[in-house]
Amino acid sequence: MDTIISAKKVDKIYKSNDLSVHALNSVSFKVSKGEMVAVMGPSGSGKTTLLNCISGLDSIDSGQIIISEKSLTDLSDNELSDYRAKAMGFVFQSYNLLPVLNAVENVELPLVLAGVSQKEATNKALEKLDLVGLADRAKHLPTELSGGQQQRVAIARALSNDPAIVWADEPTGNLDSTNASDIMKLLVDLNRKDKQTFVLVTHSEEIGSMANRIIRMSDGKIVDDGIKQKRKKKK
Repeated sequence: MDTIISAKKVDKIYKSNDLSVHALNSVSFKVSKGEMVAVMGPSGSGKTTLLNCISGLDSIDSGQIIISEKSLTDLSDNELSDYRAKAMGFVFQSYNLLPVLNAVENVELPLVLAGVSQKEATNKALEKLDLVGLADRAKHLPTELSGGQQQRVAIARALSNDPAIVWADEPTGNLDSTNASDIMKLLVDLNRKDKQTFVLVTHSEEIGSMANRIIRMSDGKIVDDGIKQKRKKKK
């Protein structure tokens, strides 16, 4: 399969006074187009840092990150922001919905900011809300929605620009087990239907097991890239 994400010997070091923390230590791995990959590891292992760096939200100190044949390190800040807006979707643990906007306005906001006409943005937002089963909640404010419904709005927003890659950081972290399972089933379904690539960080073995493959981290290093596990699943 075509490689859509490639990280080569990526290093990320956080410095504070005389202390240096090697958050990512020579990390290398690849993700194929259409894969759903879970990144797992204990607290402080570097999994969120990895997600932030390979998605271009954070810079790296050395190494190379290539997304869809584009080297992120070669892009300017403006080019990187533009690329993220057009080719990537983000889902966070805390939903990050604007409380003064209703569901459809939250979903259409990235499109409007990207220069899409209001009419087209609204139509696209309604389409994505329908995709996540919330067409009947389009006019509801976040405070009028349950946690699971708010996360569905966040997923619809992440999908609004039809991204090649969706990054999700603990997308079920604030949800009870029933809602967490429902959200993961939705992501798996979207991944299978639309062949979009999903990379998600999770601490839950149950959630991770629903992905095609698990990348395990410890102390800023990948200790298992999940390739053998994936082969076993295919047998």
